[in-house]
Amino acid sequence: MSLAAKWRQWLPHLGIAVVVAYCLAPFYWMLVSSLRGTDDIFSTSLFPSPLSFENYRSVFSPAQGFTRALLNSLIVAGITTAMSLLLALFTAYAMARLEFRFKRLILTLIIATSMFPVVSIVVPLLKLFTDIGWINTYQSMIVPSMSFTLPLAVWNLTTFFRQMPDELEHAAMVDGCTRGQAFRKVIVPLAAPGIFTTAIITFIAAWNEFLIALSMTNKPSMQTATVAISKFSGATTYQTPFGSQMAAGVVVTIPLVVMVLVFQRRIVAGLTAGAAK
Repeated sequence: MSLAAKWRQWLPHLGIAVVVAYCLAPFYWMLVSSLRGTDDIFSTSLFPSPLSFENYRSVFSPAQGFTRALLNSLIVAGITTAMSLLLALFTAYAMARLEFRFKRLILTLIIATSMFPVVSIVVPLLKLFTDIGWINTYQSMIVPSMSFTLPLAVWNLTTFFRQMPDELEHAAMVDGCTRGQAFRKVIVPLAAPGIFTTAIITFIAAWNEFLIALSMTNKPSMQTATVAISKFSGATTYQTPFGSQMAAGVVVTIPLVVMVLVFQRRIVAGLTAGAAK
């Protein structure tokens, strides 16, 4: 094999390696920085020496309240994902299967709502939630987050349902199912890969949300993990706790990585599967 042929053979692998290294480098540096001591936090070595876990002990100290913040993030992201999926399933099925006027316009408006910047709705929502007594509640974070996760879920599931042939429902209805039973017993199980993919994307978006959670809560007991990290305090007034923030960033990233690793096959199936395999 000639040298040029060998280069052509290995060039795609080299390109993939460069892209992977570029994407993982910030996470690697976050992990390395979280394992440095306070005096070594600005070191530029590729490996922490000496290895220190003081940043993780600081993160989980009772004074930080980070464990409670993680629980709040899990509650907000979990409920947001569940409610978004429940509403998106029926909406996406109707958009994919039913014929009615202005369907394309409605779908365009649904996806357009997710393009509004969060900062443009925070002030009106803050005034509304203050008037109705929703400040420092879970619903004050869940409902606004759904305004962005729900359109995303509807768009993804609509695309997936459109790939599924109409004959699936027709065959089920010939066998005696109503349209609702055909949807529940045939379509939903077959759409599981797409639902899993949408659920994970929605959960990640809700888990990483910051501005709404920052604006709607002022009690430490109601803050989510992203807000808690931004409010970490150093040993002195003007010291930025870079090490603790890096350690907290690693802790917040771990659930997302584990989720993707556990459900990676379903994610790939949801992104690549056709209708009738």
